[in-house]
Amino acid sequence: MSLHDDAVLVLKGYEGQDELRQAYLDHLAAHPDGMWKACHAGHVTASALVVDPEHGRVLLTLHRKLRMWLQMGGHCEPGDATLAAAALREATEESGIPGLTLLPGGPVRLDRHPIPAPCHWHFDVQYTALAPRGAAHAISDESLDLRWFAYDEVREVADESVVRLLEGTRARL
Repeated sequence: MSLHDDAVLVLKGYEGQDELRQAYLDHLAAHPDGMWKACHAGHVTASALVVDPEHGRVLLTLHRKLRMWLQMGGHCEPGDATLAAAALREATEESGIPGLTLLPGGPVRLDRHPIPAPCHWHFDVQYTALAPRGAAHAISDESLDLRWFAYDEVREVADESVVRLLEGTRARL
């Protein structure tokens, strides 16, 4: 099964955000290359909010280009067998934390946002990654900073998409 096929199956099984979910499916139906950065009409990305439920906190990255506190995530790569694998790879690479596991139940949210040319849209499929006990993070080249925030601090530092992702995550925990 291709990554494109996996994305279609994941999205067909995702419950909620029906109109947005259909926009993702329509995009993939119209663009066989819609999983890849080279698709200038937009492409699917995978992200994961790293959480430490035991301590009620979230690890956010200060994105080097955007200069915003965000969850870990990015473009799918040819070696990614599934969207979940892409999200877990991105979370591990950007957090430096080995042993992350995805919260069961598939994606937590979808978030489509415009990006600068030449591409037009990121169709982000958002997961949650659970940090193992005693996790130590390490800043990657893609980050200016990496910091744990208490759940109630996230609204003060991050945009609404991250706040909604945290709300969806907490509803599942």
